[in-house]
Amino acid sequence: MDPQRLELLARIAGMYYEDGITQAEIAAQTGYSRSAISRLLNEARELGVVEIRVHHPLERRQDLEQALLERLPLKTVLVLKRGLLNHAQMLRRLGALAAPLVDELIGNQATVGISWGTGLAELVDALRSRPLSNVHVVQIIGLIGTSELPEIDNPELTQRLARTLGGRYSILPAPLLVDSETTRDALRNDYRVQRVLSYARQMDVALLGIGAVEPRYSTLVRAGYLSLEQAAELARAGAVGDVSAIYVDRFGKVVDIPLTRRIVTIDPAALAAIPNKVGIAGGQAKPLPILGAVRAGLVNILITDDTAATGVLAELAAESSL
Repeated sequence: MDPQRLELLARIAGMYYEDGITQAEIAAQTGYSRSAISRLLNEARELGVVEIRVHHPLERRQDLEQALLERLPLKTVLVLKRGLLNHAQMLRRLGALAAPLVDELIGNQATVGISWGTGLAELVDALRSRPLSNVHVVQIIGLIGTSELPEIDNPELTQRLARTLGGRYSILPAPLLVDSETTRDALRNDYRVQRVLSYARQMDVALLGIGAVEPRYSTLVRAGYLSLEQAAELARAGAVGDVSAIYVDRFGKVVDIPLTRRIVTIDPAALAAIPNKVGIAGGQAKPLPILGAVRAGLVNILITDDTAATGVLAELAAESSL
């Protein structure tokens, strides 16, 4: 590589990792956008300009894993023993916990679907870089396009994962939320959108965040993509969470209201048909979203923490006592 490019990567990486300067501050000092700084940092790691080795003990709660496997239609469950970790630290450990499993699931010739979210961003960061043969990474949710959280946005994650796996990628060329059902249907009929969504039939693995509806825990609300009024509308309809912006109630029924008919994302039946659907979520807000996602068949491999796992089991116990 051009020595000037390597020097740039080293300079940006040094500011971030050695000097502790935030990505936003680096962007202001250098004139690059924040998303460009994020890409440069990822490139520095991929090329070995930066090497990070933090060996945290990833303790698991196998008792909770077994309990969830016995009560829910799941193929695999990994439950992190959270301890005193804060939310950000917990998500980072969930990404590290999921990475070896995802490494095993993705091989040569694989087609991989990916949605968006903080937990997924941590997973992508934790995956080891390896050049696989003919891997295709596909964005399965419409463009969020938020400048508030660029590092976890869907095109960014799709491209980062493709670079990590040495594969190609396809971006879904449509916004997540449009102004009407008619517009949504017209976009779905566009051949470019149809082509990307059609890859679902070939997918071996889907990597998925599990979102909450409650506004203070909703990443879509935090990113400014859903309003408080829209979140309340979803909650009134019974929605407890979403997978790839497919909203479900606690019993796994897909919520069908005018708002959800304006969302451009993978078809629920197509997602359910993918053999390996890896969902990552943890914390006190996620028991009901996890329960709904698994019951809907949108997640069959779960990576979570003991806080959420205990909450899911408590919800199941409460149901059985009625």
